[in-house]
Amino acid sequence: MNYTDGKDILIFIEETNEELNDVSLELLSEARRLKNEFALTGDIIALYLSEHAKNIEKIYRYGAERILLAQDRKFSHYQTILYAQAIAEVIEQTHPDICLIGGSNIGRDLAPRVSAKVKTGLTADATHLSFDQESHQFLMTRPAFGGNINATIVCDSHAPKMATVRPNVFEKEVFNPKEKTPTKISINAIYETKIQLIDETKKTTNHQDIAKAKIVVSGGRGVSGCFHMLDDVAKSLKGEVGASRAVVDQGIAYKNMQVGQTGKTIRPTIYLACGISGAIQHTAGMDKSELIIAINTDEKAPIFDVADLGIVGDAKEILPLLYQRLQQNSVIKKSA
Repeated sequence: MNYTDGKDILIFIEETNEELNDVSLELLSEARRLKNEFALTGDIIALYLSEHAKNIEKIYRYGAERILLAQDRKFSHYQTILYAQAIAEVIEQTHPDICLIGGSNIGRDLAPRVSAKVKTGLTADATHLSFDQESHQFLMTRPAFGGNINATIVCDSHAPKMATVRPNVFEKEVFNPKEKTPTKISINAIYETKIQLIDETKKTTNHQDIAKAKIVVSGGRGVSGCFHMLDDVAKSLKGEVGASRAVVDQGIAYKNMQVGQTGKTIRPTIYLACGISGAIQHTAGMDKSELIIAINTDEKAPIFDVADLGIVGDAKEILPLLYQRLQQNSVIKKSA
């Protein structure tokens, strides 16, 4: 679109089974920080499509200044075409300057369709948002060429400036202690389909999402032949196993275990990097961990530049000793 009167930041609020996706709250908080830092004059608007709308208070708490609430049974569960039509309709009516959508599975499915409908560009998988101090243009940065460079994208000829943003790259922050009354809107968008949702069954797994884990034991090429050791240590610590891109590409670890620019961005309490060299593509996904412990045979490995504690040694030799000590401590605690 080509309007020039946009000032607001519109953020799509993602809800699954009446639970808010954290990335939506992260975007609200980051938008408020951007507004405060760059003295933006527009509002932070949350677009909330929901059947029961149970999360009004939480949306305000994390940074929304206004909520556009479309409460309707047709939003009881996510439908790509309906949601894309609905967001495009709101954009056409409200003329936001910026539109942000979380880079979740839903967001990655939804955002390209919205951008096509409103005829604007889309920066996918952004990891940093800012404004140019002189030109005041909105800057959207994302990894490119397999994570080897960071590309900053400017959209100055179409509106709104639109991006999906990766989960966990921004921190949630409470801004509004009190709830306000949302603005209720009607969405004309209708999607008639013969497909009917009968039931939803969640995939059962013994593993937690590494993005939510407090402790992550991660491995790279240095432990590619003994990945089971990571699992032993992780279970002893009640943590999860992560991986570098190298071992994912080798088929040793699954894609959902990958940490880094082309994987997941995580913020665990403890991150144990085993046999990982520490290329920027990897550290960009874990450098905000509270405590980083690195084990590597190369004392000059880049991973030690971000580590709080570095151990120069072979992880294949150190991990069994660590596991043994953890087991001993466990026995002591049980007998105490």
